[in-house]
Amino acid sequence: MRPSRGPVHPRHGTDRREGNQPMRLAGAHAAVRRIWTVELRPQAGGPALVCPLCTAGASPLLASSARSAALAHLACHARADALPVYLRSCQCRLQGCAWHPRHRGCAGPVLLALTRDRSGRTWRLTDACAACAAATSHTAVVPETLLSPRRPAASAPARPQGHTDEPQRVREMLTYLASALGCVTSPAARLLALQCALRASTHGCVRLPAGLLRSMRLHRRIEVWQELAQDGWLELSDPRAAFLQARLLDDAVLDQAPGRSARRRAAHWALKPAPFTVAAAAHPADRLTALVLAAHTTTAGATADMAVVARLCGHSPQQTEVLLDRLVADGILSAWHHQRDTDEVYWQPAHPHRALFGRADTNAH
Repeated sequence: MRPSRGPVHPRHGTDRREGNQPMRLAGAHAAVRRIWTVELRPQAGGPALVCPLCTAGASPLLASSARSAALAHLACHARADALPVYLRSCQCRLQGCAWHPRHRGCAGPVLLALTRDRSGRTWRLTDACAACAAATSHTAVVPETLLSPRRPAASAPARPQGHTDEPQRVREMLTYLASALGCVTSPAARLLALQCALRASTHGCVRLPAGLLRSMRLHRRIEVWQELAQDGWLELSDPRAAFLQARLLDDAVLDQAPGRSARRRAAHWALKPAPFTVAAAAHPADRLTALVLAAHTTTAGATADMAVVARLCGHSPQQTEVLLDRLVADGILSAWHHQRDTDEVYWQPAHPHRALFGRADTNAH
């Protein structure tokens, strides 16, 4: 499709009315191609990681660590080719928006979008606007904090009291998990993976106490841990031990910023995400959906693209609509509305003083 054109900025474009030549900053940043791809090619001895930008020969990898190696390799390229935010442009638009179905046009900030093909063998990391990233299948936004070149110092200054970024931290981690986990990963496994990723040490080790697992209704649910292990995301220790311990196999979760204490606060917030209070006995799909909505509820409003909500919940848009109806029936939401021409979904918490949009009968869809 032909993307809509906004006003031409004198730094990036051409003033066609005056017939001037295009103006560029020193270094010709517009020519920088910020698209990186790697391929995991099956071969004897384990899959090989092949990068068209690297001349070194591909060496065999363990099947359980191949995906982590691919993501880590892409992250290295993104760090090496770092650009200030104001110099980055939507690479999808420069490709003619050929990576996704037709949508309402380029919009939103330029983000790092990670895309995998259906087989999971080819991975692409690129700059894309928020609208293009949301419209591209099998794509998740990679938080900039996960590309930090070095781990945060242990003596980092404490945040001022009253400053809370737990919803943003959870939102970023859910976005990462939407790409790192398989598309058939259950809601219970996604909730568990979120706690593991946020509570892991700098070495990727995590130990969840029995009390925490009981509060999540996952105590002695070994099959949920095994689901993540079979997906190659973590390595489980003795499942018969009193404290279940695991080691995360995805290197992308080791370089998170800020430090562990901030991530622990986000993990605690995810157990009872305001403004939604869901019973611990509720179905994991309902709890995960409420968590996704809470992470996207801000002082500016309660809205997100339906495609984004569905992807983070691990469901199709149609299944997500059923889950939103269930949250209304359970008194978690008072209303929700899907604006189909823009694909935006709005919701209203059940608490009257938290009403964020329109009439209570807008849940018609």
